[in-house]
Amino acid sequence: MKSRRTTVWDMFATWVGANANNGTWFVGGVLAACGFAVAMKVLVLSSALSYVFLSLIGYIGYKTGVSTMSISRASFGERGSYLPSLVNITQFIGWTAVNTFIAAQSVSLLFHQLFGWPVWGQRGGATGLVVGIIVMSVLHIISVSSGSRSVQLIERLGIILVLVFVIWESIAVFRTVSFSQIVDWHVPTHSKMALGAAIDYVAAFNLAWVTAGADFTRFTASKKNATLTPFGGALLGVIWFAFIGLISTISIAVSTGVYDANNSDPSTIASKLGLGVVALLVIILTSMTANAVNLLAAGSALSNIFTKLKLKYSLWVVVLLATIVTFIPMFVGSFLATFESFLDYVGMVLGPTIAIICTDFYFRAHRHYDIDQLGKIGGKYWYNGGINWVAILVFVIGVAFFLTVHQLPFFTATVGATFIDMALSGILYYGIMSLVDRKGAEKC
Repeated sequence: MKSRRTTVWDMFATWVGANANNGTWFVGGVLAACGFAVAMKVLVLSSALSYVFLSLIGYIGYKTGVSTMSISRASFGERGSYLPSLVNITQFIGWTAVNTFIAAQSVSLLFHQLFGWPVWGQRGGATGLVVGIIVMSVLHIISVSSGSRSVQLIERLGIILVLVFVIWESIAVFRTVSFSQIVDWHVPTHSKMALGAAIDYVAAFNLAWVTAGADFTRFTASKKNATLTPFGGALLGVIWFAFIGLISTISIAVSTGVYDANNSDPSTIASKLGLGVVALLVIILTSMTANAVNLLAAGSALSNIFTKLKLKYSLWVVVLLATIVTFIPMFVGSFLATFESFLDYVGMVLGPTIAIICTDFYFRAHRHYDIDQLGKIGGKYWYNGGINWVAILVFVIGVAFFLTVHQLPFFTATVGATFIDMALSGILYYGIMSLVDRKGAEKC
């Protein structure tokens, strides 16, 4: 506790900054396919429910003082925790790549305005995008070089820049169209997004932060700062910036008469609104605020697998991997298609993972883990050869359930599959583990 120095402001800035970024803006733009009113309802309700789990994980980090992936050893087993760690590595590398690609488009547009280089989508436009990806990757290495402290400094600067940019963006939007025009805009029938699909879309986006919760809340000595601050900060950040992406995209659709979800990225919108070079620079900097959190979480997960690897070197490894992944949309041809496939993956694997961790701590362990036993071969959390096969089985069932139902008309039109999948995974885990415990007690 004496070593925990994260203040309320640091925690708040971290979680607002985590969502006040290019990816959140893009999510808001794509949600425009629901129409303004439905998009806002989905955004608020799905985000709030997702961040309840952020508070739950945040409290575990405060209580135990260890990272989320180290916590997963208690439910998945010492070696079984490699599975959620791999999930965390892949999804945070993916989010880093998403933000990097969007920021690289801003770099490409910047070079276009300053030097006349062709932009992405034009002949020869790949050069500017490749240079942008490399520039962003170098900035990421610099930003994470000093660990969690550098992340805090970046967030403090980033939140101020974001505040200025959001005000500027809002003024530019409402100079173009009125708020009533945005509210009254109707989505073209062929572009409309179903309610359940939107719920899953937003849930996957928000749940991605949940598995990073304890990585930051373990550095605070206040229970409220570990639970309420992340919830409030993350919720404010996602509603705030997704709202800007939503109204910006609808304003372009209203003024041009054309809605295209592929044009929802902030670089394209900033260019169409005529915000200029400064706006592109701010987009680049705000991507660093989000990716600092992404990379720290991915590095922590990698360190959970390779315990002898220092966090600094883990961060360098994940930056390199994220750089490679960022090039994928260039070969697929559509950033939106790549992004939507990635969100399906995130929702599929994170739902069961989070449900198992929370169910184990709150319902089976009654909010107490024996921290001295974490990491011990043959210890309390060793299970069978270091793996809790019940957790692995429930994870597989949860993934299979999501794959089976998330495209079914009932789920896409109503509640989505993500939260149903989480409830199912939690109930199954608790039920099967109770049977295992009962049989073990009978043998004794």
